[in-house]
Amino acid sequence: MYATAKDGTKLYYETAGEAGTPILFIHEFGGNYDAWEPQMSAFARRHRCITYAARGYAPSDIPVDLGKYSQSIAVDDAVAVLDHLGIEKAHIVGLSMGGFATVHFGLSYPERALSLTVAGAGYGCEKETEEYFRGVSLTVAEKFEADPVGFAEIYGRGASRVQFENKDPREHLKFVTRLARHDSVGAANTMRGVQARRPSFWDLEDGLRACVLPTLIMVGDEDDHCLQPGIFLKKTMPASGLLVLPKTGHTLNLEEPGLFNSHLAEFLAMVEAGAWGRRDARADPGQVMRTD
Repeated sequence: MYATAKDGTKLYYETAGEAGTPILFIHEFGGNYDAWEPQMSAFARRHRCITYAARGYAPSDIPVDLGKYSQSIAVDDAVAVLDHLGIEKAHIVGLSMGGFATVHFGLSYPERALSLTVAGAGYGCEKETEEYFRGVSLTVAEKFEADPVGFAEIYGRGASRVQFENKDPREHLKFVTRLARHDSVGAANTMRGVQARRPSFWDLEDGLRACVLPTLIMVGDEDDHCLQPGIFLKKTMPASGLLVLPKTGHTLNLEEPGLFNSHLAEFLAMVEAGAWGRRDARADPGQVMRTD
């Protein structure tokens, strides 16, 4: 099943479940549409679940033109999938690269989102490492371009991925195997066009402060370069909550599927009950102890 993006790019998608409100899952750079299987299976019982392969990821089209890859295009692609399915509003759930797309979805198309779940997002955001991240992204692009299978073994065991391997080596092996199937052109263009060019969360502060969508921010405590961005989002977005999972790395939905699913389910239930609102004005972050 394919949706068609604005520029004609075909986007492969899968659905599960028919009843309940829709959830759109947006995958990370290291994953694909099938990396959401633990969530598709769990949430299809009460929701209409959709997952899709981003452009550059088979079986979606893989444009060779770098100009067809950007953060804004990634967001428009998510909208195109919803439009194709006739869905007016959905809960938007994204991990890492998909988490960035989720944030931008909320800023660009707030009227299309019921809520935002931003998991493991933040690489390249910290101002002190921003330029370094852009350079590393270009190196990663070159590595995947030259040898996606060989480099998957290296990339899949980065500092925030080994937690997954230590906890669940069988599932981690499936993750690395999926990573090795990345198309060399699609992976390189995604790194160069989306990852290396996306703005820092700090550059989006005004928009984030104006975004009142219910937002759940998830981060692993050993996903070091997502911790501070996660805290920044929590401090900036008025209707956000921050969940930090202990002894956990980057691939949250696969590394800790039970915790991920239970917290996401509670968040969605609170949103739909109208119980997830803005921060109480009395919870003044500048106050240490009330004295009068």
